[in-house]
Amino acid sequence: MSTVSDDSAMAENCEACDGETPHEVGIRLLTESHKNENAEFSREPYRVTACRICGEETLTRMNDV
Repeated sequence: MSTVSDDSAMAENCEACDGETPHEVGIRLLTESHKNENAEFSREPYRVTACRICGEETLTRMNDV
């Protein structure tokens, strides 16, 4: 993930810190298939947030239906 200056960090809730803290936010493509065959077609976008205080990382599937 790219580095974000403190001025532009997103404030989000962190369960580990028990409050609103600055977070880095990004997108990560993850392969969900455990099979080698057609694995390239099973990539899904996830929203990734990382707390700048404790380092706790949260992934949320973006196109979950």
